[in-house]
Amino acid sequence: MVSYEEIAEYAFMAFVVIAIVAGLAVGYMAYAANLHWNDPAVADANSYLILILLILGLIVGLISITAKEVAPFLMAAIALMVTGVGLDVWLPLAKIHSLLYYWATAILSYIVAFAAPAAVIIAIKAIYALARKK
Repeated sequence: MVSYEEIAEYAFMAFVVIAIVAGLAVGYMAYAANLHWNDPAVADANSYLILILLILGLIVGLISITAKEVAPFLMAAIALMVTGVGLDVWLPLAKIHSLLYYWATAILSYIVAFAAPAAVIIAIKAIYALARKK
């Protein structure tokens, strides 16, 4: 029988795979749209995917992270968000091939869109648990 923790682990991994596949698809759409994220089809797809990933991140934050996983998850989420802010790190990929830059940018953006709401929920839960102890 599959435990609740295993289901949460599989759901988390599935959501990360969704973020990667969506990043590949939308990154290619942006590349094919003459290298513009502002193309209406690309912007719409990007907006809907970010909304979906935000909702999935909220779900993960509410149900899947245990008390012993809080600190490692928050450190990893912070690292992802800091890397997401500095997307210029991926610019050397544009010199190799601009499609690689769009893929890397989209994948990282979607993983951050998924991890950020989960990190906020988990941080609030951790602060509440710390405040409740006193």
